[in-house]
Amino acid sequence: MTLTVQDMLAAAHAVVPRVDAAEAQRLITEAGALLLDIRDAPELEKMGRAEGSHHIPRGMLEFRADPASPFHDPQMQKDRPVVLHCASGGRAALAGKLLKDMGYTQVYNLGGFKDWKEGGGPVVEPVDPGM
Repeated sequence: MTLTVQDMLAAAHAVVPRVDAAEAQRLITEAGALLLDIRDAPELEKMGRAEGSHHIPRGMLEFRADPASPFHDPQMQKDRPVVLHCASGGRAALAGKLLKDMGYTQVYNLGGFKDWKEGGGPVVEPVDPGM
């Protein structure tokens, strides 16, 4: 059977709980969750980022998440809660399912960067490039 993006998103939403900014902040503060921004670098440069977030672009997530990979990121621990966000939530959902498939036990989808900002999450604004 051929999968569509809608099929993949439905499967991801079925296994990765969605949380709002307040719950994300609670998970970070109380459970030591990693706030993981999976947008591409130009998006961060243009839009800013959530204060204290960790950045791994979506295209490198598998390599950074796998402890057996030479590219493993030590912030990525299978027993540490991970709260993902992207620009609008779709990539975060798909990435969350991927992490669950890789054995990560506590994975949450915050949605988009705007959800963090609108929910009162602190942000680091982009640097004005000047003229």
